Amino acid sequence: MTTSSTTSRDPEPGTPDVDALTAEYDEEKPSRTLSRGLERLVVLWCFGVAIFVIRQVFAPLELGSQYYLVWFLGLTLPLVFLTYRMRGRAEGSDVDPGAARTSGATDRSDNPGVVDWVLAAVALLVALYPVLPIPLSEIGFGGYKGFLDRQGSLVTLDVVAGALLMLLVLEATRRTTGLVLPAVCVAFFAYAYYGGFLPVDWRISHLGLDLSQIVNALYNEASGFFGVPLDVAATYIVLFTIYGAVIDKMGAGRFFVEFSFSLFRRSGSAPGRTVATSGFLLGTVSGSGTATAVTLGSFAWPILKRAGYPREAAGGMLAASGIGAILSPPTMGAAAFIIAEYLSVPYVEVLIWAIVPTLLYYLGIFLAVEIDARRFGARRVELAIGNPLRLLARSGYHFISLGVIVFFLAIDVPPFKAVVYATGVAALFGLAEAVLSRRRVVTGFDDYDAELERMPLGVSLRDYATRLFMALSSGIRSALPVIAVCAAAGVITSVIAKTGLGQILSELLVAAADALSFNQASLIVLSALFSAVAILVLGLAVPVTASFILSWVIIGPALITLGVEAPQVAMFIFYYAVLSEVSPPTALAAVASAAITGGRVIPTMMQACKYTLPAFLAPMAFVVTDNGALLIAEGDLLDIAWAFVVAGCAVAALAIATTGWVLGPTTKLERALCVPAALLLLYLVPLSIAIGFALLALALLIHVVRIRSGRGRPAPTGDRADEPAPAT
Repeated sequence: MTTSSTTSRDPEPGTPDVDALTAEYDEEKPSRTLSRGLERLVVLWCFGVAIFVIRQVFAPLELGSQYYLVWFLGLTLPLVFLTYRMRGRAEGSDVDPGAARTSGATDRSDNPGVVDWVLAAVALLVALYPVLPIPLSEIGFGGYKGFLDRQGSLVTLDVVAGALLMLLVLEATRRTTGLVLPAVCVAFFAYAYYGGFLPVDWRISHLGLDLSQIVNALYNEASGFFGVPLDVAATYIVLFTIYGAVIDKMGAGRFFVEFSFSLFRRSGSAPGRTVATSGFLLGTVSGSGTATAVTLGSFAWPILKRAGYPREAAGGMLAASGIGAILSPPTMGAAAFIIAEYLSVPYVEVLIWAIVPTLLYYLGIFLAVEIDARRFGARRVELAIGNPLRLLARSGYHFISLGVIVFFLAIDVPPFKAVVYATGVAALFGLAEAVLSRRRVVTGFDDYDAELERMPLGVSLRDYATRLFMALSSGIRSALPVIAVCAAAGVITSVIAKTGLGQILSELLVAAADALSFNQASLIVLSALFSAVAILVLGLAVPVTASFILSWVIIGPALITLGVEAPQVAMFIFYYAVLSEVSPPTALAAVASAAITGGRVIPTMMQACKYTLPAFLAPMAFVVTDNGALLIAEGDLLDIAWAFVVAGCAVAALAIATTGWVLGPTTKLERALCVPAALLLLYLVPLSIAIGFALLALALLIHVVRIRSGRGRPAPTGDRADEPAPAT
């Protein structure tokens, strides 16, 4: 993407490195920087796993899904110990791991040590133990069928292998996502083992399970390691990460950004609009809210700065736009696939449920963008970018693979096949580009591509083959943290299934809300509030996927017991699990964005909350009102449209309340009227809607009269972006 003289393409001094920031602030921990030889081995191993996963789509293993999951975990778990450190940084080095990777450093001290190799070997052995023909003197030979026959009566070697696998899964989870989730798993294990020692009058007490029973549940039953979470990771998530890696290597990320800029280049609010649009499109490639926010910031912040956006507002916008793609069809976040499995519905149905909330989310962002552009007096930034129609004609084929996913889902093709077809389409277009254009595919944002020389056909084809090979490999490698989390989640789901703890905790949640409520409506509202807070707090410490699984098995039954339908509950939990990425006090996406812009962290978090406030409140409507189902497209089309219009007005009221601007700066009274107006509109019943519209109309009337009478004054905007940014 080239720009005019007003926008330099060279990185500004002090601009943080994208890879380093992603590694530091993403919910997943940074991986090792391996030596060249070991890196090649890991890349080849990951490539082999990718081929195995794709083969499973069209030629499933004869012994069934669980047999495949045993092999999948056995082939991926050892990779965690080879590619992720026991500690957060390389031993004996103060160099940031992400920066080291970007600079091409290959310090051998960052290679796995003896302990890592031993753990990887043991992980390979114990994960594949169920399918190995190990001789067992008590019953003859092992093997998969023999392992299944021993369900409920495991021999000593089975228990030892299962216990070791549990420890290794927890260690892999600790290395990739931190200490919190493994600690939660240990607490659940302790509850299962020591539950019999709890006082009998405690509601959570139970008879207790011995080690053999716990290992059997984890290792040899469908609710443990090889349960729904790992099944989703092995059959859905990993294929979508491969797809994202392939289209990125074929240059889709670059095109999405340039196309977004070309659409809005002639407006003062163009930079803000472009950030929102690019965040949605780039999210289909990265699948991570923090990574998308960082990538956006690397090229958008200099333009936002020249347009006049304060650092904190720009950082909040980047964070909000980054997580928006996780909430949005057609790829969404990993938890969306788990929703489909838990509710036994087609994935396309989950996508339909997400359409209206997605529209409301981006409506809120675009309204805030338009208001902020006027409030900050954003200046127009000239960009030397091609005509959007010309860009679309040249590289619009990148959209086709997304359309392929939607098309095949619409005709009831399973999502794991649909995404493989889309990956194939993206790869074929990449091949055509390599043959016809023969120019190097630029995936970054600081490279010139207009004057790239044409490569010889053979060189171009080798370059294409290398990119495709690396894409398949990186798709597996980037999924390792999710695989570890999904395997560890089996500890929690298995204990809950064996002890009934989930139902007990749900009843306690309802009882707490019932003690403060005075009727059924207030009971549901309080239960939803308690649930939302619990999900957000949980999401501060664990990744989105784990947060959703935990919340579903504990909070889900409570809301369903109160009469809320399962789809509404699932989407409610999903949205709050994702929104934890912009929730103070951690708000990883906002922290990373602040590092990009040089803004203050806490104000950046507050700005991110401002942009995402409609997304925080709209899910409450899913569960607290009978018409909440309309917001997930459950009902007649006219009713859904009516609910969307009303909720859209609520989002507009929230935008006014949070930004403090309509035709000019708003007063405290005008903003105060907009808050209850939004809440009443979101309740979606005729009386509350009427009162909500009346309050909103009153606020707008007061504002218009005041502005026309000349009493409105420009509001102070705080630090301007064109002031010198602090060194980073």
